[in-house]
Amino acid sequence: MVRGIQTVILGIASVVLLSCGGGKSDELADKKIFHYNESEGITSLDPAFSRNIENIWACNHIYNGLVQMDDQLRVQPCIAKRWEIAEDGMTYTFHLRNDVYFHDSELFEGGKGRKVTAKDFEFSFNRILSEKLASPGTWIFNNVDYKEENGFKAFEALNDSTFNIYLTQPFPPFLGILTMQYCSVVAKEVVDHFKRDYRTNPIGTGPFKFKMWDEGNKMVLLRNENYFEKDKDGNALPYIDGVAISFIKDEEVEFLKFLDGELDFISGREGDNKEEIFTTKGTLKKEFEDRITMLTHPYLNTEYLGILVDEDLPEVQNSPLRHKMVRQAINYAFDRKQMITYLRKNIGTPATAGFVPKGLPSFNADVVKGYDYDPEKAAELLYSAGYPKGEGMPEIKLFTTAQYLDLCEFMQHQLSEVNIKVKVELLPGPTHRELVARSKLNFFRKSWIADYPDAENYLALFYSKNFTPHGPNYTHFKNYDFDKLYEMAQSETNDSIRYHYYQEMDKIVIEEAPIVPLYYDQVVRLTQKKVTNLGINPVNLLTLKEVKID
Repeated sequence: MVRGIQTVILGIASVVLLSCGGGKSDELADKKIFHYNESEGITSLDPAFSRNIENIWACNHIYNGLVQMDDQLRVQPCIAKRWEIAEDGMTYTFHLRNDVYFHDSELFEGGKGRKVTAKDFEFSFNRILSEKLASPGTWIFNNVDYKEENGFKAFEALNDSTFNIYLTQPFPPFLGILTMQYCSVVAKEVVDHFKRDYRTNPIGTGPFKFKMWDEGNKMVLLRNENYFEKDKDGNALPYIDGVAISFIKDEEVEFLKFLDGELDFISGREGDNKEEIFTTKGTLKKEFEDRITMLTHPYLNTEYLGILVDEDLPEVQNSPLRHKMVRQAINYAFDRKQMITYLRKNIGTPATAGFVPKGLPSFNADVVKGYDYDPEKAAELLYSAGYPKGEGMPEIKLFTTAQYLDLCEFMQHQLSEVNIKVKVELLPGPTHRELVARSKLNFFRKSWIADYPDAENYLALFYSKNFTPHGPNYTHFKNYDFDKLYEMAQSETNDSIRYHYYQEMDKIVIEEAPIVPLYYDQVVRLTQKKVTNLGINPVNLLTLKEVKID
C-alpha cells in the first residue's frame, strides 16, 4: 500500500508543481527553510485580525508582544523584560527591553528598523479597540479602563521603556490574554502608510520578516538577522533561514507531499491516506518510525457544532433550532464515543462534559455533566417540542468544510435515526469562517482553541457583550444568569471560587444547548527526521524560532 502511495505521488507531481509554484525556489535552494502548508489559507498578516489558527501561526512568526507563552503555558518575558501588578490588581506596569527593533523598512529613517518604545504599544492596543478598524479581537480588552473621564488612558506610555495598562477590576487571566497575537506591537507609520493594505505588508519585530505572498500560492518569510532573543547558550535566534508556506487545498496532496519530503511538517492526522501510516490505535506503523517523528499532546481545543440562537436574526426566526428542546435532542442523538473510536482512531476524548475542555484546572466531569448517547431521550424531546418522530420538522442545513465532512456525515446519519433530517453543506474554509463571523449560518461546525489557559477564554464565547463580529460569541447566546456569573468571575482572585463560577456557567451552556460539544482534541505533529527542536504545546501554537534543520 505504501508503494501505491508513492506511485500516486509521482502521478500528481507535475500538477502540484504547476498549481503550487513548484518546490524550493533558486533563492532558497541553499538555505535551511522550514516548509509547511495551510490548506485553509491565510487571510491577513495584520495581528489585529489573528482570529483563526492559520493567521495566528503566521503572525507568531512575524511579531512579538509584551509577553509570550512557553510550551508549558507559563507566561514569560518577551519585549517586556519584567512587570509589576498593583496590589489592587488593576494596574499593570511593564518595563521594556531597549534592544528590540522593527524589521527594516523604507518607511523608517535610513531604511533601518527603529527601536520599539512604549508609545508603539499604546498605539497598537488602542488600534485594537478602534471601531473604524473593527478588529475581531476587541473583546480581549473588555476589562481595560477605557473611560472618557480618565482621558481614555487605558494604555499609557509613561516613558520610552515603561508602559501601563489600567483595568476596571482585577482580572487574573489578563497576563495570559497579553500573550495572544492580537497584542503584537506594530509601527504607526507603517500602518498609517499602508492602511487596509497592511494585511499584505507587515512589519513586525519577530524572528522572521516578510518577503513575499502570492495569495493562494506561496508565502515566504526570511530570518530576521537583528532578532533580539538568544538561546540559553547565548546564540542568536532563529536558527533557520526562513519559512515557506504553501496553500494546497487538497489535504491528500498535502500529505503526499509530506511523505515525499517536500513539506517538513504537518499538523493533525485527518485524511484517508494518512491511515496508511498509522495503526488502529493512532500510533505510527513501524515501517515509518525511521522516516517520521510523531509528537502528541493533550490539546486545549473543543470541537463543536454551533447553533445561532438570536431570534432577532432572520436565519433563526423560522428554524426549528430556535427551540431549546430540539437543540438538546440533537445533543442526545449521536454517539460521541463511537465517533472518536471510528472516525478519530481514539485521538481525542468524547465531549460528554461541558464546553470547557479536559486539561484546564476547572474541568470537572462529575460537576458539569454533558450529553451521553440517548436516542430515546432525543425522541422524547422532539415530541415535547412539537415534532413527534420528527414530523413537521423542516430539513436543517449543517455547514462545514471538507476537512470535517466525514464527521458531519456521521452526525447526519445518526440524527436521521431519530428522524431529524440534516443536509450537510460544504463551504471553502475562508468563506465558512467569514459567514460564521457575520452570523449568516444557523448551524455550523466550529472549534475553539485556547488563547490562554483559563476557562474564561471558552466561556467568553457565550457572554452577551461578545457578539460577533466584535467578539467570539458566534451563537449570539444571551443569558442573564450566565452574564452575571461571568462578570463575577472576572474580578474573583480566589481560584476555587472562580472555578465554581466557571462550572456554573458551563452548566447553563449545556442546559441551553447553543452548541453541540463533539470532542476534546489532541495535538498531533508529524515532522521529517531532519527537523528537531520543534516542540509541542496544549494550544498548538507553531513557534519556529528554535527549530533546527539538519
